[in-house]
Parts: sequence; C-alpha cells; structure tokens
Amino acid sequence: MSDTDDPVPRGPRGRFPRGQSGNPKGRPRKSETASEGSAFDIVVERTLTITRNGQAQEVGVEEALQHRTYQDAIAGNRSARREILKMILKREQALAKRRNAHVAELKPMQVENSPDNANEALRILGIACDDPRDFGPNDTYDRLKMETWAVQAALRRRRGGEALTDKDIDDLRRCSLAPDRIKWPKRGHR
Repeated sequence: MSDTDDPVPRGPRGRFPRGQSGNPKGRPRKSETASEGSAFDIVVERTLTITRNGQAQEVGVEEALQHRTYQDAIAGNRSARREILKMILKREQALAKRRNAHVAELKPMQVENSPDNANEALRILGIACDDPRDFGPNDTYDRLKMETWAVQAALRRRRGGEALTDKDIDDLRRCSLAPDRIKWPKRGHR
C-alpha cells in the first residue's frame, strides 16, 4: 500500500489534516457508574462480615475500619490511638453543634412580672386552687387556697425551728383549702 492509496489524507505532522477532528462525535459522556461516586465511595458502601464477641456480624466498611482502629488502639498502636482521639473529638464537636442548633431554636420566654403568672403556675403544679368564696363584684384579685399537702410540706421544711406566731397560724388557716387537716409541728406551734 502506498501513500496515495490512503483513504484519509494526512497532514504533514499528524494523522489527520488540519481542520479535521480525530473525534468528530466529541468527547464521550461520563458513564453513570462514574457519576455515582468515586471508587472509595463504592468500596465504603460495601458490607463486610466481622467477628465480634464470637459472633459474625455484617457491618459497613467504615464501621469495620473503625472497629479495627479501636482494636489497634487498645493493643497499643499510637497512630490508632490518635485516630480514635480524632474520632472522639469529631463526634463531640458534632454533638455540641447539634446542641447549639437546638438551643438557637428555642425562643426566649416573655415573662411578665405579674401575680397572675405565679397564680397560674401554682394551679398547674397543683399547689393551689381557686378560692370558692365569692368576694363580690369589686374584687379584682384572683384568690387562691393552698392545697393541704403543700402547706404540710412547707411546715416540714421550715428552717430555724422558730415557733409559729398566732398571726402565722391565722394566715396559714385562712389560705389553706382544708386548715383542719393540717398537722401542726410540735416545736413550731404555740
């Protein structure tokens, strides 16, 4: 075969003449497997069988590598120890970031400095209930009666051991739901 028999005319230096592409269809598109991830990603997504506590378990490659690094660290390998410490630090940072994100979501509670807020809290906690007596249409106060158990608990936790005055006893009777059921302390009652 001679140079004149060549069906594609060649340029002076290359295989194709100037202006003619060697690949007229262009670069081939990436295959779907290449777009799915790197070779490392494909390997990490596989599962392995490891023996843990005498039992075979299917785990991901990443978990198997972490388990092996943990075993090496326990065996005394310094680089494995450093890796484990890095894993712990990374986990702690992620947990702290998650906690901070949760705290940032919380909105500060607007609290009014009002006796109604305290009254509502006492009702919710079951420490007090509404006073059933009617004090007339001009009464602007939300009157409560303390539950007997709450008064009793307060008397038990009373500090100082000082005797209750007659005024203290009258106030407790007036504000208690069932004052006759209160067991008065021996030292604190006159």
